Amino acid sequence: MARKNLLAGLTETEDSDVTSINPPPYPMRGASKSMIRSVNELARQADAYLEGEHVVELNPNQIDGSFVVDRMGDDEEQYRELLEAIRESGQNSPILVRPHPEADGRFMVVFGHRRVRVAKELGRKVRAVVKVIDDQAHVIAQGQENSARANLSFIEKAAFAKRLEDLKYPRGVICSALSANEAAVSKMISVTTRIPAAVIHEIGSAPSIGRERWVEFSLLVPKSADLVDQLRSAPEFRSLNSDERFEHLLSILKTSRSTVRKNGSGASSQKLWAPDDKSVNVKLRRSGRTATLTLGATEGTRFADWISDNLSDLYERFRASNDS
Repeated sequence: MARKNLLAGLTETEDSDVTSINPPPYPMRGASKSMIRSVNELARQADAYLEGEHVVELNPNQIDGSFVVDRMGDDEEQYRELLEAIRESGQNSPILVRPHPEADGRFMVVFGHRRVRVAKELGRKVRAVVKVIDDQAHVIAQGQENSARANLSFIEKAAFAKRLEDLKYPRGVICSALSANEAAVSKMISVTTRIPAAVIHEIGSAPSIGRERWVEFSLLVPKSADLVDQLRSAPEFRSLNSDERFEHLLSILKTSRSTVRKNGSGASSQKLWAPDDKSVNVKLRRSGRTATLTLGATEGTRFADWISDNLSDLYERFRASNDS
């Protein structure tokens, strides 16, 4: 029996309808074409890439990453959980790879890069399905699989969309890869166009930050580029997690804008400090002639109590330093 072509539709020309991999069970007309697919539907389609295909075992050292990145680093806790699960029970789900388009005898990951990493760490071969597909089919399969399984954050999806546009993929392919309508993809690309890529990289995936807050941030950044550069270059900035880095920058930009509206001056700034053990986070915010200290983390309240109890001594030391 002839093998079913599970990637039919992915390898059509750019003029074809790339909004689905297999024909949907309902007509795709008008507004329905632009609707976001459900996660369950995406998961079903992701399974279809592998269904009925021959699974082989490959040396993970022969496998290279995808030519377009869609993650901003692995969540180490989730990765360790995956590693222990595979160590105990083996790799249940195969990955999808394609013959490397530029290197004979090598393969390129379409999806499943964490399973490749686990196989390398455990010294095992990785179970894989090998399919001969082109770049367009690759990015659609990769994007749809990760939309269904990887729980990518908004900014990870937006950065992926921007990379695909930079690679000259038509908007229809980007929509299909992200399973999003044109309005959503346009908003993603506009956010990543306004925010410098280096700033996005410094903030990271920010898994708890949704679309509207990134849009708000992107509208403030072009007016405060120097301030953003100054803040993210501070060593203390790196002591925060990804969500906190976003919150910190957004807070400063909003405060700065508010100050400008009130008195026409951007005289607001914030500094961060943390010891090596990260037991205390100290934020110093200055606006005009007012300064505010905020203490957090596990020892934050105890450190605040200690400062309060020693204010007289600290002030005397301050006066002595000014007199010297």
